[in-house]
Amino acid sequence: MTIFDLSGKSALITGSSGGLGFAMARGLAQAGAQVILHGRNQDKLHEAHSALSSEGFNVLKISFDITDEAAIEKALGDLKGDGVYVDILVNNAGMQLRKPMIELTRNEWDTVINTNLSSAFLLGRNVARQMMERGQGGKMINIGSLMSSVARPTVGAYTAAKGGVRLLTQSMAAEWAEHGIQSNAIGPGYMITEMTQPLVDDPDFNGWITGRTPSRRWGTPEDLVGTVVYLASPASNYVNGQIIYVDGGMLAVL
Repeated sequence: MTIFDLSGKSALITGSSGGLGFAMARGLAQAGAQVILHGRNQDKLHEAHSALSSEGFNVLKISFDITDEAAIEKALGDLKGDGVYVDILVNNAGMQLRKPMIELTRNEWDTVINTNLSSAFLLGRNVARQMMERGQGGKMINIGSLMSSVARPTVGAYTAAKGGVRLLTQSMAAEWAEHGIQSNAIGPGYMITEMTQPLVDDPDFNGWITGRTPSRRWGTPEDLVGTVVYLASPASNYVNGQIIYVDGGMLAVL
């Protein structure tokens, strides 16, 4: 056993039927964890489950609304009924909405905040309760963004939510560290995913990213794997309340 070994641990990764979540789920599985895939699109969730299962990993799948506390409680109760407890929670699921704040409706604001921030609180709190009851500690990993520290036009609600994720992570650490729960966050930079592909294909935006980022490239979902495994493993047992930016150095320069 090494300090990065996750054998015997169960990891729930929300929004893991594709993109960043799927890459992190595969990385945690490669480190030995049983992974619990999550998504709302049943077809994509089935495909992701089949893909990891075919690679020989121990994989479960579950679908529930991350903004619905009753649905969260039922999902965790169903897992508990099957003898599965979450040792590692990755709050990855989220959404983006690009619109000037002056035009943003209250409903749109609430939807972005609930999906990106409130869900992490609701699921994190319920998982933490189970962790405390079991007395074995655990790992909370929230997925933030560059927007956890800086802002750009047209993503005001998202920026507020991801800034909240950073401070929520610190609050989790402040209250739960004494129970052996480490709460940290990852702030991905600009990553190539299905969602961002149109931006990659835009010559002007692509040029801005590659010129603005010291690494001179976009990130890939696989670039997050080392960080998520580290934060999920015993290697980070005295790391708490931190956000690690995986951004190719973008935030380090003007």
